[in-house]
Amino acid sequence: MAAVNQLIHLRLKSRVALIDQLSHYIINSGGKRLRPLLVLLSARALGHQDGDHIQLAAIVEFIHTATLLHDDVVDGSELRRGRETANQVWGNEASVLVGDFLYSRAFELMVELKNQRIMEIMAHATNTIAEGEVLQLINSHEADTTEETYIEVIQFKTAKLFEAATQLGAIISPDGAGHEAAMAKYGMHIGTAFQLTDDVLDYSARPEETGKNIGDDLAEGKPTLPLIHAMRTGTEEQAAVIRNAIESGGLETINEVMAAIESTGALAYTARSAMDESQRAIEALKEIPDSPYKEAMIALAEFAAKRTY
Repeated sequence: MAAVNQLIHLRLKSRVALIDQLSHYIINSGGKRLRPLLVLLSARALGHQDGDHIQLAAIVEFIHTATLLHDDVVDGSELRRGRETANQVWGNEASVLVGDFLYSRAFELMVELKNQRIMEIMAHATNTIAEGEVLQLINSHEADTTEETYIEVIQFKTAKLFEAATQLGAIISPDGAGHEAAMAKYGMHIGTAFQLTDDVLDYSARPEETGKNIGDDLAEGKPTLPLIHAMRTGTEEQAAVIRNAIESGGLETINEVMAAIESTGALAYTARSAMDESQRAIEALKEIPDSPYKEAMIALAEFAAKRTY
């Protein structure tokens, strides 16, 4: 990871000062680096010994950071990881354009590796992520969003890059040919678990732990799984309150929404769903040879569902 961070800072450099300032600001804002870590672990778990996994990890982090910059503009977010978002500091225009820079820099790094399969995986992943963003936009303020539709959104928007990260580790590894599908499955399930846990934390964690305010998703009109479950299982009055909150995108009735979420066990339901995804991720690793790297991947799957930040 130290080598990944060193490469990230080296390849962030631009002749344009604003790009340097803004990209370093968000890269250094305290992210968990889970996606690049998964590239490293999946590659080493399958016997990779060269340095390509370092460059691939940096590529995945650049793409993830680009999506964050664009997300914050679309959502009008003011805080990320407890700090002002880049769009709050430099404006929406700069954030979008620097996000584009990070995307294109990631593809420059990919070309250097001269591996067509890597290009195919990442081109498909970034396209799917874009589709997920549009799906989320379509479903924003849509109170009739089903659980199935919501899972599709998060698998496109969030889990797809996790899947690509672990798939890349298999592609470059000597023992990866027969394990690419298993690694991809692991990545998709751990990514889904990660997002479902985020949904729980949006209504339960302290802002100082997550860097977000309680109910941020509701304020943006996002019908996440706790809300979907509470509307489906609560009283007519509770469903009406939540529906109105999603459609209006406000926090005026946050106390009533929180009461409905609590009384219907919506957070526990979502947490169980995250645990189910975590277990599916672990099961996908059964065919992977035992190693300290595999053990770390199992631990990360458990962390994705149990974390409190």
